[in-house]
Amino acid sequence: MVLVDSGHEVRIAYDGASALEQARIFSPEIVFLDIGLPGMSGHDVARALRAEHSDRAMVLIALSGYGEDEDAERSMASGFDHHILKPVDIDTLQSFIDDMC
Repeated sequence: MVLVDSGHEVRIAYDGASALEQARIFSPEIVFLDIGLPGMSGHDVARALRAEHSDRAMVLIALSGYGEDEDAERSMASGFDHHILKPVDIDTLQSFIDDMC
């Protein structure tokens, strides 16, 4: 809702395969991706997005309940640009989006 209220076009997927399909159709600039997805992990989805869309700029943001240094490092190694802990504060999210757009 924060993204829509800020004037962004939004697509939602509830699993990894759907996220990959949405990315093929929608061509997003920013992807907020939960690490704990059904079917395939957010790390697997991030690697697939990077492989399939290497020709375009796409910011990948991991949303995770895991906050240890090695969790953030794993996210970066999987192709994410940022690692944000859940629950995400709305003001922090808005600030983050404003900085990227």
